[in-house]
Amino acid sequence: MQKQISNLDKLTLSNDFLFKHVMLRKRICKHILEELLHTKIADITYLEAEQTIDVYPDSHGIRLDVRIADTANTHYNLEMQVKNPVNRATGKFLLPKRTRYYQAMLDTDMLQKGQDYDELSPTYIIFFCLFDFFQDSQRIYTFKKRCLENMNIELADEAVIMFLNTLGTKGDVSPDIQSLFDYINSNTINSNFTREVADTIVEIKNDKKVRDAYMTYEMRMKDLRDEAHAEEKAATAKRLLSMGLSVEDIAKATLLSVEQVEAIKTEQK
Repeated sequence: MQKQISNLDKLTLSNDFLFKHVMLRKRICKHILEELLHTKIADITYLEAEQTIDVYPDSHGIRLDVRIADTANTHYNLEMQVKNPVNRATGKFLLPKRTRYYQAMLDTDMLQKGQDYDELSPTYIIFFCLFDFFQDSQRIYTFKKRCLENMNIELADEAVIMFLNTLGTKGDVSPDIQSLFDYINSNTINSNFTREVADTIVEIKNDKKVRDAYMTYEMRMKDLRDEAHAEEKAATAKRLLSMGLSVEDIAKATLLSVEQVEAIKTEQK
């Protein structure tokens, strides 16, 4: 328990858990959206923070860090992305298809709540990335659908995806957004806004409810890591069985018990 609390004290804004709790501070989150989109927002409402949408029983669940709607009924989903995940089987990066899936699930969720197609809310999926996915040094990459034959024609589906590259050097952003990028990258406080963010983080870390929630979060993450590790071991065992290795050799190679490998072997028959 003490180790988990100590880990909380060391967290920075790039951590999913802390990012979510900072974005739940309306003044900070609203200011970020206004600075990014160059608009004034009257107010924002939190829908489900860290919501998991499972549209179909056998579908992949997606965890949404922070989901917000403003008074104009525009919906925002904010995500922190520290690593650039790759499908080890195919070697392909996951982020582009992940945005497609996020958008589909958001739209389906709204439709299930009774909206018609033409009533779908405008959406912004916003990723804070600690890497430059597109390798063009842009601070912000904004995607909307356009006609390849005439790029002046935009498909007005009101769905926008933004990748914020905290390492970017090209393109204009407001001073507060740049200071936020600097803070995410190196914990550097160089504006009144990042001072407010830093003070908020101290306040959050000292909140007993948050500390209790973090212990639950850590245990849940450990369970998920253990489950993923077990699945990886089982997949390796299956491959080795198909290659004709003995149960004993596979148990040694995967650190599974002989009984576990035998059970996997039985399932394959």
